[in-house]
Amino acid sequence: MLATASQSALECLECVVTSDADERWRRAVTRLDGARLAHAPEWLTVVERAYGHEPLYVTVGDGAATCGVLPAFVVRRPLVGSIVASMPFLDGGGPCAVSPTLANMLVDRLVAEARRRGARFVELRSAERLAIDATPLEHKVNMTLALPANAGELWRRLDKTVRNQVRKAERAGLSIEIGTAASLPAFYDIFVERMRDLGSPVHAIGFLRAVLDAFGERAQLVLVTKGGTPVGGLIALSFKDRVTVPWATCLKEYFALCPNMLLYWHTIEAACAGGFRSFDFGRSTRQSGTYRFKAQWGAREEPLYWYRIPVAHDAQPGPKGPGLPRPASEPGPEGPGLQRLATTLWQRLPLALTRRLGPRIRKYLIQ
Repeated sequence: MLATASQSALECLECVVTSDADERWRRAVTRLDGARLAHAPEWLTVVERAYGHEPLYVTVGDGAATCGVLPAFVVRRPLVGSIVASMPFLDGGGPCAVSPTLANMLVDRLVAEARRRGARFVELRSAERLAIDATPLEHKVNMTLALPANAGELWRRLDKTVRNQVRKAERAGLSIEIGTAASLPAFYDIFVERMRDLGSPVHAIGFLRAVLDAFGERAQLVLVTKGGTPVGGLIALSFKDRVTVPWATCLKEYFALCPNMLLYWHTIEAACAGGFRSFDFGRSTRQSGTYRFKAQWGAREEPLYWYRIPVAHDAQPGPKGPGLPRPASEPGPEGPGLQRLATTLWQRLPLALTRRLGPRIRKYLIQ
């Protein structure tokens, strides 16, 4: 009914801003077809507890039912100003509603709240193109693999090279262990080193611990070991009928043994056995190395639309959408040249220093 709601019906709806993802939020994201992992209520606890960012969770409904949700956080960055992001640290987010009209209501309200808090812009990461006056970036995509009921069927469909690399890891003596909370430090040691090599500040271990705690049985830490010593691992999260891997890492000195291939195959196999319908490898830039790695498994592109909406503090939004649009490709103060320099410098820092400084910086980086 609401998808074709009349004007009088829309007038009965109300946008509400809350700092809590309550039971009504949980029911809404379970019911809404467009809800993805980023809309899961657990993220409110994770981000607020680990990094202290202020939640701005917007809902639209008629009092009896919630018809749309938009999760976001205020990220107050030193020197360069505040932003409102949906969702920081994740591939997706943005409004999820039963109609484009309600999605626009959510965005309008979020921009108004961002203006009230003095934010410079609102960033939305959506799996769908939004009917707003802003031009999205589209160069990043999610890579997802449709899962059959039987992992053996998928194994037979895989390219011969992929199967041989999984077997190579097994012949090299690599094995899989399902981790516990006590295994997180071992995973984190590898994660710190790999992120330094990539030139990127690492998440706080407290952030990853909060993820495991909040998602409980729907979070899994998987380790690949050599002689009992962890050499790689990943964290997999399940939401609805999808398993997603937001973080995966392996020590580069073991790359020749293909530990990542065994790691992913085991996790995909387990997802099939668990009855999940799709496996989300996470976002990649088209034709990058990670894109090709995911594509070899048979993963297909799912579009991502990343919007950056400037927040005008001296004028109200125009009738066509929130704020005055700036193309998402327009460089901000954190332009590509500065990013490349920062990456190079970070790669040259001692590992212990990146471990200490990384989380202090990472909490302000919403990518």
